[in-house]
Amino acid sequence: MAEGTIPTDEELRERLTPLQYEVTQHAATERAFSGTYWNVDDAGTYHCIVCDEPLFSSETKYDAGCGWPSFTDALDPEKVTRKEDRSHGMLRVETVCAKCGAHLGHVFPDGPGPTGDRFCMNSASLDLKPAD
Repeated sequence: MAEGTIPTDEELRERLTPLQYEVTQHAATERAFSGTYWNVDDAGTYHCIVCDEPLFSSETKYDAGCGWPSFTDALDPEKVTRKEDRSHGMLRVETVCAKCGAHLGHVFPDGPGPTGDRFCMNSASLDLKPAD
């Protein structure tokens, strides 16, 4: 995949695990407390697993007790698009990567800090790049 381009479906199926593909391309959700990053405190930046766009800082990650990596804010609000999600008989706010459209998770209004947001993300949507 050339830098700056969005991978094709075929490229994604070859590069991503089945879970990463289902989560990012079909809005699946990994089981709580099963993802790679739900209990990780390492310093770094969380990137979109599909297009490598930097999305979240470890500095805004916190333990929400929900079993998924949770953040108080995105690196840049324009990097994460919010969409109404009425699936499963409930109203939620889905988050997708603004660059490639990959499903990331959901945002809820029960977080700490100045925004009050809890970005509840799937580990399968993210790639943690360690701080230098």
